[in-house]
Amino acid sequence: MILIRECNGFDELQACVDLEIEVWGYCEGDVIPRRVFLVSQKIGGQVIGAFDTSLPGAPENGDAASMIGFSFSLPGAKTGYKSSTGHPQPYLHSHMLAVRDGYRNQNIGARLKLAQREDALRRGFQRIEWTFDPVEIKNAFLNIHKLGAIVRNYEENFYGVSSSRLQGGLQTDRLLAEWWIASPRVIAAIQGRPPQAPLGSEEAGIERIQVPAAIYDWKADEEHRHLAQQIQTENRRRFQKAFSQGLAIVAFTRDTEGNGTFHLDRWMEPEEHSTPIAESINIPTLR
Repeated sequence: MILIRECNGFDELQACVDLEIEVWGYCEGDVIPRRVFLVSQKIGGQVIGAFDTSLPGAPENGDAASMIGFSFSLPGAKTGYKSSTGHPQPYLHSHMLAVRDGYRNQNIGARLKLAQREDALRRGFQRIEWTFDPVEIKNAFLNIHKLGAIVRNYEENFYGVSSSRLQGGLQTDRLLAEWWIASPRVIAAIQGRPPQAPLGSEEAGIERIQVPAAIYDWKADEEHRHLAQQIQTENRRRFQKAFSQGLAIVAFTRDTEGNGTFHLDRWMEPEEHSTPIAESINIPTLR
Protein backbone atom coordinates (compact mmCIF):
# COMPACT_ATOMS: atom_id res chain seq x y z
CA MET A 1 0.00 0.00 0.00
CA ILE A 2 2.98 2.32 -0.51
CA LEU A 3 2.40 4.85 -3.30
CA ILE A 4 5.34 6.62 -4.95
CA ARG A 5 4.61 9.95 -6.67
CA GLU A 6 5.76 13.56 -7.00
CA CYS A 7 5.07 15.73 -3.96
CA ASN A 8 2.55 18.53 -4.42
CA GLY A 9 1.69 21.64 -2.41
CA PHE A 10 3.13 23.34 0.65
CA ASP A 11 1.84 20.72 3.11
CA GLU A 12 3.64 17.83 1.42
CA LEU A 13 6.86 19.83 1.06
CA GLN A 14 6.66 20.69 4.76
CA ALA A 15 6.20 16.98 5.48
CA CYS A 16 9.57 16.43 3.77
CA VAL A 17 11.16 18.97 6.12
CA ASP A 18 9.57 17.27 9.13
CA LEU A 19 10.84 13.88 7.97
CA GLU A 20 14.44 15.04 7.52
CA ILE A 21 14.41 16.28 11.13
CA GLU A 22 12.84 13.02 12.33
CA VAL A 23 15.22 10.74 10.41
CA TRP A 24 18.54 12.57 10.87
CA GLY A 25 17.87 14.58 14.03
CA TYR A 26 19.21 17.74 12.43
CA CYS A 27 19.44 21.00 14.32
CA GLU A 28 18.00 24.14 12.74
CA GLY A 29 21.21 25.08 10.94
CA ASP A 30 21.38 21.81 8.99
CA VAL A 31 17.73 21.56 7.93
CA ILE A 32 16.82 22.08 4.27
CA PRO A 33 13.81 24.46 4.46
CA ARG A 34 10.55 24.10 2.55
CA ARG A 35 11.35 26.93 0.15
CA VAL A 36 14.39 25.02 -1.15
CA PHE A 37 12.23 21.99 -1.93
CA LEU A 38 9.86 24.33 -3.76
CA VAL A 39 12.63 26.04 -5.74
CA SER A 40 14.07 22.66 -6.73
CA GLN A 41 10.77 21.66 -8.30
CA LYS A 42 10.59 24.96 -10.19
CA ILE A 43 14.10 24.70 -11.70
CA GLY A 44 13.99 21.08 -12.82
CA GLY A 45 14.79 19.10 -9.69
CA GLN A 46 12.71 16.39 -8.05
CA VAL A 47 10.76 16.00 -4.81
CA ILE A 48 9.26 12.51 -4.81
CA GLY A 49 7.30 11.12 -1.89
CA ALA A 50 6.39 7.68 -0.55
CA PHE A 51 2.90 7.52 0.96
CA ASP A 52 1.30 4.81 3.10
CA THR A 53 -2.26 4.88 1.78
CA SER A 54 -3.34 2.16 4.23
CA LEU A 55 -3.07 4.51 7.22
CA PRO A 56 -6.41 5.51 8.83
CA GLY A 57 -7.89 8.51 7.05
CA ALA A 58 -5.31 8.49 4.24
CA PRO A 59 -6.77 9.30 0.80
CA GLU A 60 -6.22 6.97 -2.16
CA ASN A 61 -3.49 9.22 -3.55
CA GLY A 62 -1.83 9.88 -0.17
CA ASP A 63 -1.33 13.20 1.59
CA ALA A 64 1.13 15.01 3.85
CA ALA A 65 0.00 13.06 6.92
CA SER A 66 0.61 9.71 5.20
CA MET A 67 4.08 10.53 3.80
CA ILE A 68 6.65 8.04 5.13
CA GLY A 69 9.61 8.83 2.88
CA PHE A 70 10.92 11.16 0.18
CA SER A 71 13.78 11.77 -2.23
CA PHE A 72 15.03 15.22 -3.18
CA SER A 73 17.30 16.25 -6.06
CA LEU A 74 18.64 19.40 -7.70
CA PRO A 75 19.64 19.93 -11.35
CA GLY A 76 23.28 20.56 -12.19
CA ALA A 77 25.80 20.68 -15.04
CA LYS A 78 29.38 19.41 -15.25
CA THR A 79 32.27 19.52 -17.68
CA GLY A 80 35.01 16.93 -17.95
CA TYR A 81 32.86 13.94 -18.88
CA LYS A 82 33.18 12.23 -22.25
CA SER A 83 31.02 14.16 -24.71
CA SER A 84 30.86 14.47 -28.47
CA THR A 85 30.21 18.22 -28.10
CA GLY A 86 32.56 19.07 -25.24
CA HIS A 87 29.78 21.12 -23.67
CA PRO A 88 28.72 20.86 -20.01
CA GLN A 89 26.44 17.89 -19.42
CA PRO A 90 23.25 18.20 -17.37
CA TYR A 91 22.63 15.79 -14.51
CA LEU A 92 20.59 15.49 -11.33
CA HIS A 93 22.18 15.61 -7.90
CA SER A 94 20.13 13.52 -5.47
CA HIS A 95 20.74 15.31 -2.19
CA MET A 96 18.44 13.48 0.23
CA LEU A 97 16.56 10.22 0.60
CA ALA A 98 14.73 9.50 3.85
CA VAL A 99 12.45 6.68 5.00
CA ARG A 100 10.66 6.75 8.35
CA ASP A 101 11.76 4.25 11.00
CA GLY A 102 9.40 1.29 10.89
CA TYR A 103 9.24 1.37 7.08
CA ARG A 104 12.91 0.64 6.40
CA ASN A 105 14.23 -2.57 4.84
CA GLN A 106 11.02 -2.82 2.76
CA ASN A 107 12.57 -1.74 -0.57
CA ILE A 108 11.03 1.75 -0.30
CA GLY A 109 14.40 3.48 -0.76
CA ALA A 110 15.02 1.50 -3.94
CA ARG A 111 11.56 2.38 -5.25
CA LEU A 112 12.20 6.07 -4.64
CA LYS A 113 15.47 5.81 -6.61
CA LEU A 114 13.69 4.01 -9.47
CA ALA A 115 11.07 6.76 -9.55
CA GLN A 116 13.90 9.31 -9.79
CA ARG A 117 15.35 7.36 -12.69
CA GLU A 118 12.03 7.08 -14.51
CA ASP A 119 11.40 10.81 -14.29
CA ALA A 120 15.00 11.66 -15.26
CA LEU A 121 14.95 9.44 -18.36
CA ARG A 122 11.70 10.93 -19.56
CA ARG A 123 13.27 14.39 -19.33
CA GLY A 124 16.44 13.40 -21.17
CA PHE A 125 18.95 13.06 -18.31
CA GLN A 126 21.68 10.43 -18.59
CA ARG A 127 23.13 10.58 -15.08
CA ILE A 128 22.11 11.02 -11.45
CA GLU A 129 24.71 11.53 -8.73
CA TRP A 130 24.63 11.56 -4.95
CA THR A 131 26.98 11.25 -1.99
CA PHE A 132 26.90 8.54 0.66
CA ASP A 133 28.87 7.63 3.77
CA PRO A 134 31.73 5.16 3.03
CA VAL A 135 31.09 3.30 6.31
CA GLU A 136 27.33 2.81 5.74
CA ILE A 137 27.07 -0.78 4.52
CA LYS A 138 23.33 -0.77 3.76
CA ASN A 139 23.59 2.35 1.62
CA ALA A 140 26.54 0.98 -0.32
CA PHE A 141 24.69 -2.28 -0.99
CA LEU A 142 21.68 -0.38 -2.37
CA ASN A 143 23.67 2.11 -4.41
CA ILE A 144 26.20 -0.23 -6.02
CA HIS A 145 24.77 -3.74 -5.87
CA LYS A 146 21.05 -3.11 -6.41
CA LEU A 147 21.15 0.07 -8.50
CA GLY A 148 24.43 -0.36 -10.41
CA ALA A 149 26.07 2.97 -9.52
CA ILE A 150 29.86 3.34 -9.72
CA VAL A 151 32.18 5.53 -7.64
CA ARG A 152 35.40 7.34 -8.62
CA ASN A 153 35.61 10.19 -6.11
CA TYR A 154 36.12 10.49 -2.36
CA GLU A 155 35.21 13.75 -0.61
CA GLU A 156 36.88 14.22 2.78
CA ASN A 157 34.70 15.83 5.48
CA PHE A 158 32.32 16.95 2.71
CA TYR A 159 29.70 18.70 4.86
CA GLY A 160 31.92 19.66 7.80
CA VAL A 161 30.46 19.18 11.27
CA SER A 162 27.04 17.52 11.17
CA SER A 163 24.32 17.56 13.83
CA SER A 164 22.93 14.25 12.55
CA ARG A 165 22.91 11.53 15.19
CA LEU A 166 23.49 8.99 12.39
CA GLN A 167 26.96 10.44 11.76
CA GLY A 168 28.07 9.11 15.15
CA GLY A 169 30.61 11.88 15.68
CA LEU A 170 32.68 10.90 12.63
CA GLN A 171 33.79 13.36 9.96
CA THR A 172 31.36 13.64 7.05
CA ASP A 173 33.47 11.77 4.49
CA ARG A 174 31.47 10.88 1.37
CA LEU A 175 31.75 8.73 -1.72
CA LEU A 176 30.23 10.18 -4.89
CA ALA A 177 27.91 7.73 -6.64
CA GLU A 178 27.49 8.07 -10.41
CA TRP A 179 24.32 6.43 -11.72
CA TRP A 180 24.42 6.17 -15.51
CA ILE A 181 20.70 5.53 -15.70
CA ALA A 182 20.38 4.41 -19.34
CA SER A 183 23.46 2.16 -19.35
CA PRO A 184 23.30 -1.63 -19.76
CA ARG A 185 25.00 -1.99 -16.35
CA VAL A 186 22.22 -0.12 -14.56
CA ILE A 187 19.42 -1.79 -16.51
CA ALA A 188 20.86 -5.20 -15.58
CA ALA A 189 21.19 -4.24 -11.90
CA ILE A 190 17.61 -3.04 -11.49
CA GLN A 191 16.37 -6.16 -13.27
CA GLY A 192 18.04 -8.32 -10.63
CA ARG A 193 21.41 -8.98 -12.29
CA PRO A 194 23.78 -7.00 -10.03
CA PRO A 195 27.41 -6.17 -10.88
CA GLN A 196 29.74 -9.04 -10.05
CA ALA A 197 32.92 -8.65 -8.04
CA PRO A 198 35.94 -8.62 -10.38
CA LEU A 199 38.35 -11.53 -10.23
CA GLY A 200 42.04 -11.05 -9.70
CA SER A 201 44.61 -9.85 -7.18
CA GLU A 202 46.02 -6.52 -6.08
CA GLU A 203 48.95 -7.18 -8.40
CA ALA A 204 46.46 -7.27 -11.27
CA GLY A 205 45.01 -3.90 -10.25
CA ILE A 206 42.08 -5.21 -8.20
CA GLU A 207 41.45 -3.53 -4.84
CA ARG A 208 39.12 -4.63 -2.02
CA ILE A 209 38.21 -2.38 0.90
CA GLN A 210 36.17 -3.78 3.79
CA VAL A 211 33.80 -2.21 6.34
CA PRO A 212 33.07 -4.39 9.40
CA ALA A 213 29.43 -4.84 10.41
CA ALA A 214 30.37 -3.84 13.96
CA ILE A 215 30.95 -0.26 12.85
CA TYR A 216 27.31 0.65 13.58
CA ASP A 217 27.78 -0.33 17.22
CA TRP A 218 31.13 1.42 17.42
CA LYS A 219 29.69 4.70 16.09
CA ALA A 220 26.88 4.63 18.64
CA ASP A 221 29.19 3.99 21.62
CA GLU A 222 31.57 6.75 22.74
CA GLU A 223 33.86 4.20 24.37
CA HIS A 224 34.41 2.36 21.08
CA ARG A 225 33.97 5.23 18.62
CA HIS A 226 37.71 5.40 18.10
CA LEU A 227 37.49 2.02 16.35
CA ALA A 228 35.05 3.45 13.81
CA GLN A 229 37.32 6.46 13.36
CA GLN A 230 40.27 4.14 12.69
CA ILE A 231 38.30 2.33 9.97
CA GLN A 232 37.24 5.64 8.42
CA THR A 233 40.82 6.98 8.40
CA GLU A 234 42.41 3.83 6.96
CA ASN A 235 39.71 3.33 4.33
CA ARG A 236 39.92 7.00 3.36
CA ARG A 237 43.62 6.57 2.62
CA ARG A 238 43.02 3.44 0.56
CA PHE A 239 40.11 4.92 -1.41
CA GLN A 240 42.02 8.09 -2.24
CA LYS A 241 45.04 6.09 -3.38
CA ALA A 242 42.91 3.76 -5.53
CA PHE A 243 40.99 6.60 -7.16
CA SER A 244 44.24 8.48 -7.90
CA GLN A 245 45.38 5.36 -9.78
CA GLY A 246 42.28 5.38 -11.97
CA LEU A 247 40.31 2.67 -10.18
CA ALA A 248 36.58 2.84 -9.50
CA ILE A 249 34.18 1.02 -7.19
CA VAL A 250 32.43 -1.40 -9.53
CA ALA A 251 30.83 -3.90 -7.10
CA PHE A 252 29.85 -4.32 -3.48
CA THR A 253 29.26 -7.54 -1.55
CA ARG A 254 28.19 -8.56 1.97
CA ASP A 255 29.20 -11.76 3.74
CA THR A 256 27.10 -13.91 6.08
CA GLU A 257 28.19 -11.82 9.09
CA GLY A 258 27.09 -8.54 7.48
CA ASN A 259 30.57 -7.19 6.70
CA GLY A 260 30.71 -5.15 3.50
CA THR A 261 33.38 -5.16 0.81
CA PHE A 262 33.95 -2.55 -1.89
CA HIS A 263 35.49 -4.02 -5.06
CA LEU A 264 37.54 -1.64 -7.21
CA ASP A 265 38.69 -2.13 -10.79
CA ARG A 266 39.10 -0.20 -14.03
CA TRP A 267 35.87 1.21 -15.43
CA MET A 268 35.15 3.08 -18.65
CA GLU A 269 32.51 5.78 -18.85
CA PRO A 270 29.58 4.90 -21.10
CA GLU A 271 29.39 6.75 -24.38
CA GLU A 272 26.45 9.10 -24.77
CA HIS A 273 23.55 6.95 -25.91
CA SER A 274 22.62 7.34 -29.55
CA THR A 275 19.24 5.62 -29.21
CA PRO A 276 16.22 7.69 -28.17
CA ILE A 277 15.85 7.95 -24.40
CA ALA A 278 12.33 6.55 -24.55
CA GLU A 279 13.73 3.27 -25.90
CA SER A 280 16.04 2.98 -22.88
CA ILE A 281 13.30 3.14 -20.23
CA ASN A 282 12.84 -0.19 -18.51
CA ILE A 283 11.33 0.42 -15.08
CA PRO A 284 9.97 -2.14 -12.63
CA THR A 285 6.50 -1.42 -11.27
CA LEU A 286 6.73 1.37 -8.66
CA ARG A 287 3.54 0.75 -6.71
